[in-house]
Amino acid sequence: MKETVLTKKKNGMLMLVLTTLVELITIGLLIFGIILSETGVPAGDALAAVGLFVFLVGWIPFIGLKVLKPQEALVLTLFGKYIGSLKGEGFYWVNPFCTAVNPAAATKLNQSGDVHTVPQVVTTGNGQSATPTVDKKISLKIMTLNNNRQKINDCLGNPVEIGIAVTWRIVDTAKAVFNVDNYKEFLSLQCDSALRNVVRIYPYDVAPNVDTTGDGIADEGSLRGSSEVVADRIQKEIQSRVEEAGIEIVEARITYLAYAPEIAAVMLQRQQASAIIDARKMIVDGAVGMVEMALARLDENGTIQLDDERKAAMVSNLLVVLCGNKDAQPVVNSGSLY
Repeated sequence: MKETVLTKKKNGMLMLVLTTLVELITIGLLIFGIILSETGVPAGDALAAVGLFVFLVGWIPFIGLKVLKPQEALVLTLFGKYIGSLKGEGFYWVNPFCTAVNPAAATKLNQSGDVHTVPQVVTTGNGQSATPTVDKKISLKIMTLNNNRQKINDCLGNPVEIGIAVTWRIVDTAKAVFNVDNYKEFLSLQCDSALRNVVRIYPYDVAPNVDTTGDGIADEGSLRGSSEVVADRIQKEIQSRVEEAGIEIVEARITYLAYAPEIAAVMLQRQQASAIIDARKMIVDGAVGMVEMALARLDENGTIQLDDERKAAMVSNLLVVLCGNKDAQPVVNSGSLY
């Protein structure tokens, strides 16, 4: 389905004036015919009948008047056939028998949830329920879909909770209306599917021997450390899926990322253990360097001569002092070192 934009229909004001004039003239003709009929003129009845008929059908052109605000569109069909789309602000007039089509008119995309259909039911004055008219206009503005958080296994099998915000807009109204049943529900489902396909390629954190680019070489890609790359990949994945629905994906961003609750505590302990190991390694490296510097300074200045056994004892004592979690308790030796 190819979109056809109706560019020569912005004559609503002219048709409104002409139709109103016709109705006023018809009312005058009806009154004049009635007057002639009462005075006995034979043509009065025929004139009144013509005026009454024109008055009864003269309101039909008013149905073809359409008003669009900026960034709005209207898809029109005539007896089931697509005739074109109105785009841009203005006052239009089209065939009164044209019908506006928008199967997603009653479907809303919340900023904080998934897609849902708003019940279109109101209560009348006598207590009865009625279904109001749904606005069939299609918004061409940039909109946001903030889908519900999903629990997905990453490439290592760890369950991860992730949420994304997708900004999108309609670029082809004909495709959006006729190629899919409901373009809003279609977009929401395709976002879920694309998100799962991308997340399962990446680990939550950097892991060895993991190829996230598909080139056969291990890299350091991860959901936590490569969020921009992951978001760009999600955006392209969704775009490839909604192209036939006339939707353009402007941007996709990760709004929430965390381990699933059932493994969050274990993963936190793992991160803490890794941090402790890294800290201990740094402490040991620094302590060894300080011991080496102390021995070198003693030998250089000739302050004291130590044999290998005494050096080993000194190294042991210094490492205990420098690497211990608690302050060392000094022991004073007032006798000879030997």
